[in-house]
Amino acid sequence: MMGSLLPLALFAFVTSITPGPNNIMLTSSGIVFGFLRSIPHMLGVTVGLGAMLALCATGIGSLVLAVPALHLALRVLGSGYLLYLAWQLRRMNFRQDAGGSAQPMSFPGAVAFQFANPKVWIMAITGAAAFLPLVQPAWLAIASFCLVFCAVNLPCISVWAGTGAMLGRHLAQPRRQRLLAAMMSLLTVYSALAIWR
Repeated sequence: MMGSLLPLALFAFVTSITPGPNNIMLTSSGIVFGFLRSIPHMLGVTVGLGAMLALCATGIGSLVLAVPALHLALRVLGSGYLLYLAWQLRRMNFRQDAGGSAQPMSFPGAVAFQFANPKVWIMAITGAAAFLPLVQPAWLAIASFCLVFCAVNLPCISVWAGTGAMLGRHLAQPRRQRLLAAMMSLLTVYSALAIWR
């Protein structure tokens, strides 16, 4: 079993550390709210991913994607939410006042977003198809798959939130703030359009 977990861990690392909607959102959260206030968002991403992995490992994910209307709905929801985020990011507030209304994404919100995140669907379905350990009973294979993937995912996404928090400390100049906000908005728009490839 250990031999099958290393390729899984490598796949989890590559898919978790590379840019995508979650990592862009976590970088933005780190910039605006700091690392500590972004922890519920990070935990929600990993827990939501774990739920998706379990669903796909049982075959439900493939069934959902086999129904064209559900697949289309997921793409519309995911890209719509990302375009909304891009619109919000263009005027990112780098200095949070004590009475400000902006809040980091909540744990339940981050969990729910994973079900509309196309990158997570691809990670979960591909991972389940290629790296699900061949052990019995089936629940042990699924549990091992989810635990290894999530144990790799959380530190990877934490790097993005931490990078955002470090960037946030160096953005005193309004010009730099505008430049970063524009870059984050464009990356988010790109993520929204990539759903339709």
